[in-house]
Amino acid sequence: MLRPDVVHFEDQFPAEKEDHLSGSDSPQPRPSGSDFLQLRAGDAPARGLTGWLADGLRTAIAGGRLAAGSRLPATRLLAAELGIARGVVVQAYQRLIDEGLATARTGSGTVVTGPPAGPAAGSAPEFPAGDRRRALGGLRLPASTPDGIEIDLSPGVPDLSAFPRAAWLRAERAVLDRITTADLGYGDPGGAPRLRGEVVRWLARTRGVRAAADDVVICAGVAQGLALLARILISEEAVAVEDPGSRGTGDQLAFWGMRPVGVPVDDEGLRVDELAGTGLRTVVVTPAHQFPTGVVLSPARRRALLDWPGLIIEDDYDAEHRYDRAPVAALQGSAPERVAYLGSVSKTLAPGMRMGWLIPPPRLRGALLAAKHASDLGNPALPQLVLAELLASGAHDRHLRAVRTRQRRRRDALLAGLRTHLPQARFAGVAAGLHLLVQPPGDVDDTVLAARIAAAGVLVHPLSWHRRRPGPPGLVLGYAAHSPDRLAEAAARIGRVISRPGP
Repeated sequence: MLRPDVVHFEDQFPAEKEDHLSGSDSPQPRPSGSDFLQLRAGDAPARGLTGWLADGLRTAIAGGRLAAGSRLPATRLLAAELGIARGVVVQAYQRLIDEGLATARTGSGTVVTGPPAGPAAGSAPEFPAGDRRRALGGLRLPASTPDGIEIDLSPGVPDLSAFPRAAWLRAERAVLDRITTADLGYGDPGGAPRLRGEVVRWLARTRGVRAAADDVVICAGVAQGLALLARILISEEAVAVEDPGSRGTGDQLAFWGMRPVGVPVDDEGLRVDELAGTGLRTVVVTPAHQFPTGVVLSPARRRALLDWPGLIIEDDYDAEHRYDRAPVAALQGSAPERVAYLGSVSKTLAPGMRMGWLIPPPRLRGALLAAKHASDLGNPALPQLVLAELLASGAHDRHLRAVRTRQRRRRDALLAGLRTHLPQARFAGVAAGLHLLVQPPGDVDDTVLAARIAAAGVLVHPLSWHRRRPGPPGLVLGYAAHSPDRLAEAAARIGRVISRPGP
């Protein structure tokens, strides 16, 4: 099925007119056939044809084989030469248009606009000082705190000072005492067997996950798990995501060729009725503690989602950090054949560890292992074995208990301060996680409000950053990285800014 956003594109290029395009006073050069792509029909993959062709077109543009102003071949001609469906070519062309690499106008064909501006060959890329953007297809990577910010309340950042250095060192020594030469060689791309076994036992006990050790794929955090899933699901193209939802998740999926489609979230979590109305076959959800609203998927919504026939990608975000009761069990335990379960140590140990796990449905495991092997031949062996030792010895659980106690005090301090200095605000979500959603009184522009708060020395995220469609304003505040007194000071500054009239 073609994407809805390319119907107009087909209309601009009726099949009977493709080889007789006119309307330009100075016809532009036009490649003849598919030679410029340096692609062979026999190399076409069984799945992901659109991505394969789009990659070939991008490479031809970047390498100069398709210069700015060149017309692309007619979709029917290129499809015939490559032995693929014309719809695949149409969608590949549309991707170039979406990325600004080409334009399409009735009567003028599809014309290359040229590669994006970049540094000269051989030079190192330069980024403006303090800019949070990086030249990776629009992905936003973490950066240092901007100038003028005294208290950074960016969400999703754990207390890095709490990393269990002594416990890690003890576990590493124990591992080094018994590690074998085989352990240091190229291992199973799915991860070290000992770690897979410990992860399965820990998840079964704490999250209700049902899996065997061989079902686990150890990966470099949730980000790599999403990337691997996107690579094998690319033929589906569109994927449902929560709205509001993690901006980073949407960026990751888009970078790997998928098209995120927002599905509304309310006080009970994802609107499964609206998901069903999209006709999509894959959804990414954070049911245990939704980001950024902080709500938990309600029992009725859980049942409805489990009855929905598509693939559920469960990001078990913040599940370990529930302060008022035991967290709700993972969806995976109720439908392991339809849920791809993702987790990591980024919020329990440190994001710099780059270690997580993906437990896919059995039908996807082979393709994911192949993609993982092709990506990096597997994660580093030593950190995997050290984490396995921490899990087996109970040191990881002890660390989590200490962290939860500390995080609860910090959340309470921030919430108490905000209630004192901002009594008319509404606070969404349950007592869990590393962030808090504040809904200020009145109809305000949350990006303007966040800028005013930044001018007072406190960095917060406007909720609109994490929306795909317009919605009520809000501020997303992370509290894990600061002491209670600093959080109380942040709350006082936020209250003063919101209470006084804006400029």
